[in-house]
Amino acid sequence: MSDRGDSAGPDSASNPESPVVETVIVPRAHDIGGMEVRRALPSARRQMVGPFIFWDQMGPARFPLGEGIDVRPHPHIGLSTLTYLFEGEIMHRDSLGTAQPIRPGEVNWMTAGRGIVHSERTATELRAGGAALYGIQAWIALPKADEDTAPGFTHLGSGALPTIEAEGKRVRVVAGTLWGETSPVPSFSEMIYADAILETGSKLPVPAEHEERAVYVVEGTVSIAGDRFECGRLLILHPGDAVTVEAVSNARVLVLGGEPMDGPRFICWNFVASSKERIEAAKADWKAGRFDVVPDDSEEFIPLPER
Repeated sequence: MSDRGDSAGPDSASNPESPVVETVIVPRAHDIGGMEVRRALPSARRQMVGPFIFWDQMGPARFPLGEGIDVRPHPHIGLSTLTYLFEGEIMHRDSLGTAQPIRPGEVNWMTAGRGIVHSERTATELRAGGAALYGIQAWIALPKADEDTAPGFTHLGSGALPTIEAEGKRVRVVAGTLWGETSPVPSFSEMIYADAILETGSKLPVPAEHEERAVYVVEGTVSIAGDRFECGRLLILHPGDAVTVEAVSNARVLVLGGEPMDGPRFICWNFVASSKERIEAAKADWKAGRFDVVPDDSEEFIPLPER
């Protein structure tokens, strides 16, 4: 998703008193026209967690009758986007000719590779009844060897994702491998991404098999090693420590992470790359109209920001 403006980065602080939580990031909220967005990554203190380089919470929002989101066609390179909703619906269209709505519990996985253009809008028929939207959009940086891969798109229904139910928790493995279950999302690197709904008092173990891990508290309050954390916090965990998240109240948390990327990444507007030269080339291509257009949504686009 794009067309969001550039508010100040998230608030973050080291957490020296916690034996397992290294950094707490409180996303800065900003309004993009009827919907609040909270961005946790990138932040001033932490650009990435594993391959995750961008983390936005969209909503929860309920739009006035006749309104919704209209994210005009815009380009990406060097990343995959993963859109995952709790409520509402988004119509995704891209320059491959894809036209796919995404609904709660489903996954839209779009690989930009060497370049793709897409739009995200609320369908006309949903606007008439008062549309809602609540979910997460993440960007996952591609390894250097895959930055120029062909663009692609995969949609997975909620029934395609492995689900674990036990002892007061329901966990869906959105991407990667966790607790012996593997998502069919075609990721390019080792990663974890899971959605856990926890009843009060239930416990969620977070294994230490990946070096970089974080827990995002979507709803409720949780406790880790005796410290309480409210919703709207991204908790960066110390490497190497097995961690248990306990629900102080009914809660929903997302677990994300993976192995460190194979070198630093540059991020500018909607572009991610391992070199500044790739970024500059993509900016020039978009400005010159050299990207492919989105079928059935080619009348408008987001211009390259001039800054």
